[in-house]
Amino acid sequence: MRLQSVLVLGLGRVGALAAELLAEGGFQVTGADVRPGPSLNGVRRVCVEVADASALGDLMEGFDAVLSCLPYFLNMSVARLAHEKGLHYFDLTEDVPTTTYIRRLADGHDRVMAPQCGLAPGFIGIVGAHLASGFETIRSVRLRVGALPQNPTGLLGYAFNWSPEGVVNEYLNDCEVIEEGILKSVSAMEWLETVYIDGVKLEAFTTSGGLGTMCETFLGRVDNLDYKTMRYPGHVQLMNFFFHELLMRERRDLAGEILANAKPPVEDDVVYVHAAAEGQAEGRLSRREFVRAYRPRHLAGRMRTAIAWTTSAAAAAVIELTAAGRLGSGGFLKQEDIPFDTFSQTRTGSLFLSS
Repeated sequence: MRLQSVLVLGLGRVGALAAELLAEGGFQVTGADVRPGPSLNGVRRVCVEVADASALGDLMEGFDAVLSCLPYFLNMSVARLAHEKGLHYFDLTEDVPTTTYIRRLADGHDRVMAPQCGLAPGFIGIVGAHLASGFETIRSVRLRVGALPQNPTGLLGYAFNWSPEGVVNEYLNDCEVIEEGILKSVSAMEWLETVYIDGVKLEAFTTSGGLGTMCETFLGRVDNLDYKTMRYPGHVQLMNFFFHELLMRERRDLAGEILANAKPPVEDDVVYVHAAAEGQAEGRLSRREFVRAYRPRHLAGRMRTAIAWTTSAAAAAVIELTAAGRLGSGGFLKQEDIPFDTFSQTRTGSLFLSS
């Protein structure tokens, strides 16, 4: 099946840029959101109630693929409709139950169904698998990502440039890891460590969903595998206080509202990526790293935040590769199965090669 026309659902910062990048790449793109908004370069914009399955199903008719940039809790419905309509499906979700549901849908399906196509999960898994591929035996794969304000204020040192619902989900849900060869589930906001990138001191701690399907893929092949979120020092202690001592974990929607109101988005952000793998190669123990600090850049006619372009560019690259027939013709697509070199040769994937 050809992949030429793409429906992008959700036109926030990430979805709008993803739509424009796909249009620049030659795709026929329609963007849909619940609210009207500014025109987008090369994109037909429509309004639709995304929570209305009937309206959304009617809108999907005639497209080759759908990219959902909606909150994670809407993606099961979108994926089901895409499956029924015979569309390729892509999303940015970090939610494990959503991915499990999509995987069941994808079994035997003749279209590609690829959740987790963003930054983490997504790009970080592609990098991690690439680093690990250089070893005969793998001692560890450690993946860290942090989306932060460049000029933090306050004790939290944070700004919600990403979905508040997604952040709350990551901070509270259990995390899959491989420890000493055993698959385990551990609590979020634990295993605190210090990381330095370009001389900036950061703290890293466990969060949910960032590994996607990597634990399944690497179980039996790697001794230790984990994913952590990076923040400025002191952040995780305050968030543990907020969620656990004040019991905001029991009121997730309200927690998201409070945090987003207190720490609105900023334009001058930075995305830190720190991936490392250790193992034996040619009889020697060695370490391979991929470390970057991504900042806002000019794309599709204007400046874009780091979190917006890293997330949307990753998704656009996966869609481009699918359209070219380089990622198979159907079924569930694991991000770690995408070769890094192939990914980085795409228009938008090449953006990740430099800071």
